Amino acid sequence: MVFNFNLKSTLLFVFFFHGLVYTVLLLLKGLLKENKSNIWLSALVFLSTLYIVPFMCGYAGWYGRNPYREFLFYFPFQQLFLLPPVLYFYTKSLLDTSFSFSKKDYLHFLPASLYLVNTLFVWLVDKIVLQNNYFHQDGRDKDFAGWYQALGFLSMFFYLILSLRIYNRYKTLTYQTVSFADKILFAWVKQFLSAMLILVVLRTLFFVLNPEWNNFGNKFWYYLCFSILFYYISISGYSNYFQSVTGLNHSNLFYEGQDDTQQQNATDGPDTKAQLNAVDTKEFELLKTEIERAMIIDHLFKNPELTLTDLANHLGMQSKRVSQIINQGFGLNFNDFVNHYRTQEVIRILQSDKPSLITLLGIALDSGFNSKSTFNRAFKKYTSLTPKAYLEKIKQQNGIKS
Repeated sequence: MVFNFNLKSTLLFVFFFHGLVYTVLLLLKGLLKENKSNIWLSALVFLSTLYIVPFMCGYAGWYGRNPYREFLFYFPFQQLFLLPPVLYFYTKSLLDTSFSFSKKDYLHFLPASLYLVNTLFVWLVDKIVLQNNYFHQDGRDKDFAGWYQALGFLSMFFYLILSLRIYNRYKTLTYQTVSFADKILFAWVKQFLSAMLILVVLRTLFFVLNPEWNNFGNKFWYYLCFSILFYYISISGYSNYFQSVTGLNHSNLFYEGQDDTQQQNATDGPDTKAQLNAVDTKEFELLKTEIERAMIIDHLFKNPELTLTDLANHLGMQSKRVSQIINQGFGLNFNDFVNHYRTQEVIRILQSDKPSLITLLGIALDSGFNSKSTFNRAFKKYTSLTPKAYLEKIKQQNGIKS
């Protein structure tokens, strides 16, 4: 087998080899742990590995020799209609506990299926029927046709937007239902989607800088950047384990078609607005008082894993009703509402004689915060000062030297 190991082909070969390794590792991890997201990521990494094959082999001289040339021309390595929906379903399987692949989801793979049928048709006509390179008489790989590359780019952009919307919905739902949102917002998903966004931006730049996409040109740098990004995704995705605590289907607080503003005040029933209007002002204020009492008197905020369901069960109310009252009565989501009381508790202790005996982190943990970073963010949000700066301010007011 002739393979020219020059700088370009060797670099891409390294990423190709590791891509295959991580494809197998992620697939095995997904099957053994019954984790759907790892299986989807395995497919994503495999498609990304195939994506760089034509250029790896091209720089190795395969496009200039047979039978390599014939194989590269007729095998659809660049699955530009398949990779984007796989990206989307990977994101969805990560963030939605209710996700289950349904029959209608197959529609997302219709363009990729049609392209595969077209590829098979071209091969049959050229190699079986005519036994002549009729469709490839121009000597160019159809995977690099301008229309296919352009539509593939638009498909990636479209599904990236869908994935970002799912992440935003997940964040909104998390802030509405748990008091420890910062702990489970899962930075890996944000990093993953950021990497895909960088990829789309790079693709745009290279389209502009090198519009002759069916020629090799200077595309090596794009494929090298692509390889580095998908290698990062492979390693990080394999090492990061995450289990969502939310389901994003219709049984939860939000609908897929709603924007972020609607989501802040939405609930899990179609008659939400009618139910809320049915609550008169007097009853609404009484319910607000009951919720405040659960925080101030019963100190529910001190539970570091307090959820909307926990509060609703304590009050003997429906979760959606509690969510409505917190959203509209206090102008806050559930996470910020609980952290507000935790912050007030920290301030109360700081203004007492106890700070000299307890560390700031100790006070925060006793008040219901589950991490130092969450405590610092929440405290600064409500006081515009860091905990240390606030403590120094109190000491100065009391004439105490640091």
